[in-house]
Amino acid sequence: MKSLSESYVERRKRVLSPLAERLAMHLDKLFEDFGRIDRISVRAKSVDRFVAKAEKQENGKRKYDDPLNQIQDQVGARIVTFYASDVERVRLEIEKYFRYIESKKIVPESESEFGYEGRHFILFVPEDLIDEKLRGEESVEFFELQIKTLFQHAWSEAEHDLGYKPSGKLTSEQRRRLAFTAAQAWGADEIFDEMHRQVAQPSIG
Repeated sequence: MKSLSESYVERRKRVLSPLAERLAMHLDKLFEDFGRIDRISVRAKSVDRFVAKAEKQENGKRKYDDPLNQIQDQVGARIVTFYASDVERVRLEIEKYFRYIESKKIVPESESEFGYEGRHFILFVPEDLIDEKLRGEESVEFFELQIKTLFQHAWSEAEHDLGYKPSGKLTSEQRRRLAFTAAQAWGADEIFDEMHRQVAQPSIG
C-alpha cells in the first residue's frame, strides 16, 4: 500500500502540476491588460508542505481523515500587486469571473499587532480547465488564490521560510523582530498607496 507521501507525489505529477500550468495561463490572460500587477504564479503544493498539513492535529486527533480529497489548497495561485488599493481591484475582478466558497481578508487580530496580511480565496476550478480524462475522484474541484502587495508577499515568504526551519520555534525576541518588520511592511504599503493616489489624482490649487 502506498504511503500518503507516495500517493501525493504521483498525484502532484499527473494531476496537480498540469492543472497549475493551465490556471497560470488562464490568469495571465485574464489580467494581461490590468496594470500594476507584479507577478502571477500558480504551483502545486510541495510534498513536504502537503504532508505537514495532512498530519496536523486538532484536539488530539488528525484534522484530515482523507487529506488527498479534503485539503483544498493542493494547487495555489498568487497575484502580487504594486499597491494596497490594487488588492481590492483584483478581488473585484476575481469575483466577476470565478465562483468561490471562501473569501476572507486576513489581518492581525488586534489593532496593536502586526503580522501576516492578505486576501485569500478558495475558488472553483473553471470547468474548461478540468482534464476530462481524469476519473471523477482524481479531478481537482478547488484551488486557493492569495492576493498580496509586494511588501506583504516579501514579508510572508521570509516569515514562512523561518517557520519551517528545523531549529524549532522562534524565541520571544525573534518574534518581536518579525513583528517589527511586519510593521515596516505595513507602513511602506500605506505610504506608497497614498503617494500613488496623490500622483494619479493630483490636487488642484
